[in-house]
Amino acid sequence: MSEEIRGSRATEAFFGRRKGKALRERQVDVMEHLLPALRIDPKSPPVTDLAGLFPHPVERIRLEIGFGGGEHLAHRAQEEPATGFIGVEPFVNSMAKLLASVRDLGLNNIRVFDDDATFLLDWLPAGSIDQIDLLYADPWPKRKHWKRRFVSQVNLERFHRVLKPGGVFCFASDIDTYVNWTLQHCSRHGGFAWTARNASDWLTPYAGWPGTRYEAKAKREGRSSAYLTFRRV
Repeated sequence: MSEEIRGSRATEAFFGRRKGKALRERQVDVMEHLLPALRIDPKSPPVTDLAGLFPHPVERIRLEIGFGGGEHLAHRAQEEPATGFIGVEPFVNSMAKLLASVRDLGLNNIRVFDDDATFLLDWLPAGSIDQIDLLYADPWPKRKHWKRRFVSQVNLERFHRVLKPGGVFCFASDIDTYVNWTLQHCSRHGGFAWTARNASDWLTPYAGWPGTRYEAKAKREGRSSAYLTFRRV
């Protein structure tokens, strides 16, 4: 781990509370029995081939950071059975929702991590991920909290390390300041090429996009969303 990354630990706080309302009995059951089976442990020895985390052969590895209720992650896992998905979400209630979907849908191509994504990113092998999704992440709208935004030079360096050459980083948000922030940080980093050729490229949802509850809320409140794609160079 580089000194820059090691030193950043003191100020990293990318998420707020860890738990909301009490879990229902069914959610308690999946947290007790399914989470231990699917959880990745970054304290374990590093692996060289992430495909070995999944019970069936996978052709790609896709990482979603902050999956919320898991609707998008579960949809993509159904849509792409040959892709291995790793979902990160520290909020207990959201993790319980995803795990319930995993059980109900019989999904076997999802693994999860329930803590700070940076710990997982530092554990992952270099050049092991085909795609990283950061969708409707907390924008930390107050200027004094902008340092908590997940997109930063330190985390972009983490992304660059774990993405395969040509791999993609997808970012969606309805907050203009965070969209501009991400464009500026990726440009400054230099290791990510924005793939948009015209405005419709970043105003049009990704192929197969199922929508999210955050996107629906934004539309109700009159905000449009941006869908940015950056290719690792």
